[in-house]
Amino acid sequence: MPYRLIYIGLALLGVAAIVFGFVFYVEGDSIELPAPVEAVSPEPGSLVPAQAALEIDLEVGYVADIWVDGWPITDAQFVDATGVYRWSPSPSHPTITEWTPGEHTVRIVWNTYTGLPDTGSFEWSFRVG
Repeated sequence: MPYRLIYIGLALLGVAAIVFGFVFYVEGDSIELPAPVEAVSPEPGSLVPAQAALEIDLEVGYVADIWVDGWPITDAQFVDATGVYRWSPSPSHPTITEWTPGEHTVRIVWNTYTGLPDTGSFEWSFRVG
């Protein structure tokens, strides 16, 4: 009889641990992006492989100037209908031919391309490893 009580107690303890795990589970810190910036990739503070591509998703109606490590990026692909910029280093780029290991900083400056101006900027860093 006492063994049954021990097993029941251990089972209840296990169920309580699982319930507490679900109740107090906290997903990673949320990233606060300025209003017209819907998403960026790589995310701020993330560690990415050398094959990673830079992607900036703005609200439709905005355009951006992009700088990586202080160098202007003029050959990013832009899809006007979605507001998404995509770029990755390539051998044909005049300054950044590949992601080097270490920290990289991206700065974007946006504005609307129709209507009243709505300018702003956002800067973040990520690591290549």
